[in-house]
Amino acid sequence: MTISQPVDQPASPQNASEVTQNGFASEALLALHARGFIHQCTSFAGLDRVLAGEEAVPVYIGFDATADSLHVGHLLPIMTLRWLQRHGHKPIVLVGGGTTRIGDPSFRSEARPILTDEQIAANINGIRKVFGRFLRFGDGPSDAVLVNNADWLDQLGYVDLLRDIGRHFSVNRMLSFDSVKSRLERQESLSFLEFNYMILQAFDFLELSRRFGCRAQMGGGDQWANIINGVDLVRRVDGNEVFGMTAPLLTTSSGVKMGKTAAGAVWLNADRLSAFDYWQFWRNCEDGDVGRFLRLFTDLPLLDIEQLEQLSGAAINEAKIVLADEATRLAHGEFELEAVKSAANGVFGANGDLNGLPTLEFTAHALKDGIGILALIVMAGFAKTNSEARRLVEGGAVRIDDKQITDPEHHILNYAFDDWALLQLSVGKKRHAAIKRVG
Repeated sequence: MTISQPVDQPASPQNASEVTQNGFASEALLALHARGFIHQCTSFAGLDRVLAGEEAVPVYIGFDATADSLHVGHLLPIMTLRWLQRHGHKPIVLVGGGTTRIGDPSFRSEARPILTDEQIAANINGIRKVFGRFLRFGDGPSDAVLVNNADWLDQLGYVDLLRDIGRHFSVNRMLSFDSVKSRLERQESLSFLEFNYMILQAFDFLELSRRFGCRAQMGGGDQWANIINGVDLVRRVDGNEVFGMTAPLLTTSSGVKMGKTAAGAVWLNADRLSAFDYWQFWRNCEDGDVGRFLRLFTDLPLLDIEQLEQLSGAAINEAKIVLADEATRLAHGEFELEAVKSAANGVFGANGDLNGLPTLEFTAHALKDGIGILALIVMAGFAKTNSEARRLVEGGAVRIDDKQITDPEHHILNYAFDDWALLQLSVGKKRHAAIKRVG
């Protein structure tokens, strides 16, 4: 695992590499540092002092509603909140019902597509279910709360915002941030709409400070500029001391951005990605990433992780299975994990079943004339086109149950099921799906 350097740094950011574990008094920062969640902070000493107190400290992380599911790339901030809560602090999950309408300029080459209010509402309904699997919500001092920044951003008066908030922002400084500067240097369009995003995110911090007594904002390294803007705004407007902290920007050992695969994003919602495929993602991680991922994405004690890191050669697969089991248990629950394990046993040769696999369902009527093997491969998501599927078949990579399929014109017919309702479609050793006859 390699760590990309953060962007938009203030004059003197504090890096986690400069702070030893023994330098923290708070259990929360000790745990986060030991597991690799910390990169930069506006003031480690100040945040450590606050988190070491006896009261629960409200801390927030924001998530824009750009899709109806979060993905693996969001897990780092979610797990940060999880560990803070485990050490007695209060997570604030901010969903960007307001800021999603604007779009963070970030390092994209073009503006984020504009979504309708209906699309944003549907996306929020989709992503809110994820947080309940990782965080405890309720009315207690350390119970998490979920809030929507549309509650205050939609009520803002434009002239009031310019007068009361806009005067605290330097355009010169905003233009110096890498997220803005990179777009301008590439002579790519940067709309005034996007340019205002950092002001609205800073206003979020001010509002959460007033409503909940929020003392810190956390996020990925690419959010450093937006975070320090919020820290500065709270100090300038209300005179309160608040803090910002970022996690490292993660890439896999081979340099791929975490959560990106050839098939697309690794979604956290089961209706976007099956629990089995989610388990497979972790099971197939690179050897050099296992220890790091165990620290970041599971609750396993560090001593257990250190023992798993000692495994080498073929034995490293045992650690990968532990990683896949623990990550899937968190995201999908114990019941789904058991189904996945049963399916995995079936795939890898033990006495399991296929009920946990992603499933393609066909009626007996549809199977009367047969379903072509190329169409099945494309429908399962194992190829994007029939031509790509044909190459897989002709290359000997495709099997139905234990039979290799080498004829691109092969069709699955009713009789193929015999007395069984399920067949197993496999492409290579790592991609599997169930074909189910219904009705």
